[in-house]
Amino acid sequence: MISRLYSPDELKDKLEPIKASGRKIVFTNGCFDILHAGHVRYLTKAREAGDVLVIGLNSDKSVRAIKGDTRPVVDHNHRAEVLAGLRCVDYICIFDEPDPSKLIRIIKPDVLVKGADWSEDEIIGGDFVKEQGGIVRRISLVNGISTSEIIRRIMDSR
Repeated sequence: MISRLYSPDELKDKLEPIKASGRKIVFTNGCFDILHAGHVRYLTKAREAGDVLVIGLNSDKSVRAIKGDTRPVVDHNHRAEVLAGLRCVDYICIFDEPDPSKLIRIIKPDVLVKGADWSEDEIIGGDFVKEQGGIVRRISLVNGISTSEIIRRIMDSR
């Protein structure tokens, strides 16, 4: 059992008293395949946007649908285990859908965070979060660090 990993319903139950206490819940999502410094910096900044950081982690099925049959490199259980080891991460929920909209509607975060490579109007769930009184934050990514770039360098070195 991976600590900090919950189903959507378990997560909803965990977050309700936190939200009722007035603490801010931050949500972000991603594949987080081959965790690197860019991910750590992004998640640390995301956590600074509130009191509790929830990560919606794309399942292996979801990653394949988005990135193709060669991904993910690391399966979702191992990705969740690595993320759970980060001090900035409070909760993780794996989802199968191609996007996190269903999960966002269950969690109802106060702050929705995505990378600045997404324009605010493209951020899935952004309209819902704002309708609920929350905000959307975009965080700058670290140039030159990405999982795709790491994989490309490995393949080029062969």
